Amino acid sequence: MIIVETGGIEIRFEDAIEAFVFDEKDKDKPTFHGAPMKAVDIVAEFVDSYVYIELKNYDHPESYNSDTATNINEIRQRKEHFTWLKNYLKQKFRDSYLYRHAEQKVDKPIHYICLINFDNAVNRRIERLLEHELPVGLVSQRWIKALAQSCQIVNLETWNKFFPKWPASRLPDLST
Repeated sequence: MIIVETGGIEIRFEDAIEAFVFDEKDKDKPTFHGAPMKAVDIVAEFVDSYVYIELKNYDHPESYNSDTATNINEIRQRKEHFTWLKNYLKQKFRDSYLYRHAEQKVDKPIHYICLINFDNAVNRRIERLLEHELPVGLVSQRWIKALAQSCQIVNLETWNKFFPKWPASRLPDLST
């Protein structure tokens, strides 16, 4: 079992070959990149695939949901937040793919999972857009393989339901 702790979350990978904090900030650690690109929080390697994991915990998740807005300005602002987040998550995947390509570590299918503290409806909207824009499971006529095999946006409850071999939990907040 490999245990990874970052971003206030602990994930236990029962069947991983390797799992580590990919967005490492400590220059003395071997997984530190040093390049000025974005990176997902965790990379886990399995026998038949890699999993890129991005963790997001927002203080005000409702500010990304235009369905619950009460006026036109609030709808516009929430849609802008939502679009920004979708683009940010897309950039995190693409830059991580480039890092891993440079490391010659894109030799297996890649799955992208974002663990975000939003409700399932908002997560599903982000997921649908990312699936299209990455693109997931699709190759152009000149490509040999897809960039990503799958993309899932889940909250903690859904994560633990879908990935029972990789239980995730919030770490206690020690800052108080």
